[in-house]
Amino acid sequence: MKPIQRPSLSVIIITKNEAHDIRDCLASIAWADEIIVLDSGSSDDTVSIASEYTNQIYHATDWQGFGVQKNRALAYATKDWVLSLDADETINELLQKEIISALQSPNFDVYYIPRLSSFCGKFIHHSGWRPDYVARLFKREAAEFSNQLVHERLIFKTHAGYLKQSLLHLSYKNLDEVLEKMQRYSMLGAAELFAKNKRATLTSAIFHSIWAFIRTYVIKLGFLDGKHGLILAIANAETTYHKYLQLYFLTRKTVKSKE
Repeated sequence: MKPIQRPSLSVIIITKNEAHDIRDCLASIAWADEIIVLDSGSSDDTVSIASEYTNQIYHATDWQGFGVQKNRALAYATKDWVLSLDADETINELLQKEIISALQSPNFDVYYIPRLSSFCGKFIHHSGWRPDYVARLFKREAAEFSNQLVHERLIFKTHAGYLKQSLLHLSYKNLDEVLEKMQRYSMLGAAELFAKNKRATLTSAIFHSIWAFIRTYVIKLGFLDGKHGLILAIANAETTYHKYLQLYFLTRKTVKSKE
């Protein structure tokens, strides 16, 4: 009896200075039929490490946001199905087997995968981080990413299935990374809101940050994650405050330019 032939799989990853994570990510999907890395100007060893696992490494340094960059990576994919990963995510053996099984007899064109994320060394099970279903596995022609600067999402018109095994997300490894991402995401978030004609005041920045803390720590049961849940709630509040504060200054600049 011939073995069951599954549809082929492309994995796409966008990178910039991911040398500390990219090896674990690539090693976890070395079984895929095709690995595509799209780099946006790394100055560390990201590209050289990636070259150990794939010869399909491309470059696009005119950064226009996460959504645009992921669609660029998607355009290089040639296989039947696509799995989109971030450089700090890994696929364990259980999830690998579930993905292969899904591809051998697919019931959907798109699949959500539950994601388990870590924060400063601890996996978070509440705080709005769990369950965290992300649409990442899809037929190549069935979906594309939204053109957003940050928090891009997969756009598709079909019904989606749900896998059970978790994608491991090793995010926010230490306080330095928390602060770095806080600044980066707050700036991108403010620019995205401003582009959508959203405006802010100093008062709204304060209230948005207070609500972010309450939502994370109380409503989303962040207190059950212990001290890490408290730190995460404060970090969410700070990120939200800085996002709307930057939007406030963008708003003031626009008003003054019209005077």
